[in-house]
Amino acid sequence: MAYSEKDNLENDTDIVTETQDLYQKYSSKRDTWAQHAKEDKEFRLGRQWTSEQKRVLESRGQAAIVINRIHPAVESAKAMLTSNRPNFRAAPREDSDNKIAQVVSNLLAYMYDISDGRGVVRQAVDDYYVMGVGYLHVYQDPMMDMGKGEVCFHDVDPLDVYVDPNSRSRYFDDAENIIISKLFTKDQAKKLWPMYKKKIDNAGAGSWSNDWNAPASTREDDGEVTFPEDVGRVDNQEYIRGYERYYKVDVEEYRVFEKFSGKEDLLNEDKYKEYLKKPAYRINGELIADEEQAAKIYTQLVVKNEQKWKKEIALMQEAGYDKDSISDVHEKGPEEVDMVKLEYSNLVEQKQIEVVQVSMKRVKQCVIAGDTKLYSRILPLENYPIVPVMNIHTRTPYPMSDVRLVKPLQEYINKTRSLIIAHATTSTNTKILVPEGSVDMKDFEEKWAQPGVAIPYDPTDGAPVPVQPTPLPNELYQNETTAKNDIDHALGLYEMMMGNSQSAPSTYKATISIDEFGQRKMKSKLADIEAALTRIGQLAIPLMQQLYTTEKTIRVVQPNNSITKYMLNKKMIDDKTKELKIFNNITVGKYDVLVVAGSTLPSNRYAELEFYMDAFSKGLIDRQEVLKKTEIFDMEGVMQRTDTIGKLQQQLEGAQEQIKKLKGDMQSRDRESVNLRKRIEVEKFKNDLDQVSNKARAAGSVYEKRLDDSLSTVKQQIRDSAQKLSSPSSSGKEAAKRRKK
Repeated sequence: MAYSEKDNLENDTDIVTETQDLYQKYSSKRDTWAQHAKEDKEFRLGRQWTSEQKRVLESRGQAAIVINRIHPAVESAKAMLTSNRPNFRAAPREDSDNKIAQVVSNLLAYMYDISDGRGVVRQAVDDYYVMGVGYLHVYQDPMMDMGKGEVCFHDVDPLDVYVDPNSRSRYFDDAENIIISKLFTKDQAKKLWPMYKKKIDNAGAGSWSNDWNAPASTREDDGEVTFPEDVGRVDNQEYIRGYERYYKVDVEEYRVFEKFSGKEDLLNEDKYKEYLKKPAYRINGELIADEEQAAKIYTQLVVKNEQKWKKEIALMQEAGYDKDSISDVHEKGPEEVDMVKLEYSNLVEQKQIEVVQVSMKRVKQCVIAGDTKLYSRILPLENYPIVPVMNIHTRTPYPMSDVRLVKPLQEYINKTRSLIIAHATTSTNTKILVPEGSVDMKDFEEKWAQPGVAIPYDPTDGAPVPVQPTPLPNELYQNETTAKNDIDHALGLYEMMMGNSQSAPSTYKATISIDEFGQRKMKSKLADIEAALTRIGQLAIPLMQQLYTTEKTIRVVQPNNSITKYMLNKKMIDDKTKELKIFNNITVGKYDVLVVAGSTLPSNRYAELEFYMDAFSKGLIDRQEVLKKTEIFDMEGVMQRTDTIGKLQQQLEGAQEQIKKLKGDMQSRDRESVNLRKRIEVEKFKNDLDQVSNKARAAGSVYEKRLDDSLSTVKQQIRDSAQKLSSPSSSGKEAAKRRKK
């Protein structure tokens, strides 16, 4: 784990003494700024009169009333700047990191979720407006996720941060030291660092154990607002001051460049020693760095050479070579594969790997409780893990706040309202000028206070004269309104942006345009927030690469409230190559981080939805993209149901088309059937006609045959008769025959 690293290069007593001295120096240099920051924080929460001002007003009979315009203005600005969650994007520096870049982006979103990012950023923005700077701290929590650890970020009270006063950088990159220091009870300290309970129990309180980091204030304390310094120490509890010191040290590292793979990396001394022991293989002159790949290639070459050897023998047998030649080749065996095992140290000697020793800046963390050093470690970071969100940067660690700029306007509003109330009180209590000695004042005051009572007086002594106060000019009321608007404008707010319908245009489109234009001033503030969030992402990635080395499951909440699941460092067998591979290995690669511009600002839901609906109607986007811009919680359920309905509609349309087609086919078949029946009837009729015709022809033929037979018979009879007439003997013979018969 991160806390197990040891550092024996420093004397514990020296580092504790040095840290305490630095704390004292930095604290004395920031006293003026801390007092202003404390007063700004109190002023925002309603402590807007000093004790002297309140005493003078009360002596005049005026009320020390507060019309707090700053607080709602700060809340409105804070609501706008944190309306939406930031959209992180990780861009790989090398093409080989493309696949992991999306996972890294989602890891940053995961960090935002588990850190309660919205609440943390809201508090930092609040400090940004009120105290001039908000602080975000990126760290590794080794206790989270059942001891696996998580990378998180949280906000830090600006009064607990002590920075090198010589720093000029907006992010304190040039600061010699940054110290986070505050008071703890020993029980609190042991819960924060449970692995150092014994050291904390034995730790002394140290110097400045009663200092609560907040200077005294000149504002009147009415007891309505409570700060840590107001609570003070709790009886029967032992307090110690904790110091979390960050400073930069030079660390010797090794930049390696592999000529055979084109990869480049930066390794510390321990990792470089492990790197030199990594195995490599030279197979037939070709360098293979991966052990599994080398084994696979070696096996393939052995099999290939054996097949080649067997094929050569078979070809010789087919060609009719003598047995001795074939026996020589057989005894020689297949060609051997030349495989030599190496280490990366050998490749360095052979100049296959270029190594350059460089001195790199790394941030060192040292944690001290009271007068005892708990631990120190070197972080894998080049920049401090404490990210300031500067408001008005004066090139010092002590920026100005918007509240400090508008304090005179707020005080003017309070004084104006106090005068107005005093004038109203005077107007309702009429003053009477009474000639001295003309009346009994006690009796006069008693009767004057009673309504409807006549008061006798002697006009010769002078009459009581009522005195009315001079009316206040209307300009005074207008000035108060103007001062309120000036405060809003100074914080980047305008009336319409806070829902004032009187200042809104009459048309819907114009209202949207004016609202967008009004956010331009706010975008200057947004740029500060986005730059800080970008730095948070840049710091978080190397901390994640150091911590997330085992299998881990993360769940990321998407903007549409759906949850996406990712597996990190998952060991799986590749189905194609059958090799063991690590998927979503985030420990490799370098990434740049950016926050999508304007992603945290509010957007007009109706205008945005209308824009997406128009794009959907034109076919530019799909239904899911439109649903993302709505407030529909169960988007996945809606998508599933609409997909089911769509499928059913498609099936219904298909069935209807099929029914139409079948109806058409039926109509065609009906028509064909009718026509077929008609043809059949015609054919039947034709057949009947043919039969009648055939019968008529047959009858005619028979009749003709019979006529021919009858004619032949008649002709024969005629011939016979003619012969009988011409032959008497024959006739005699015939007569004899007839007589015999």
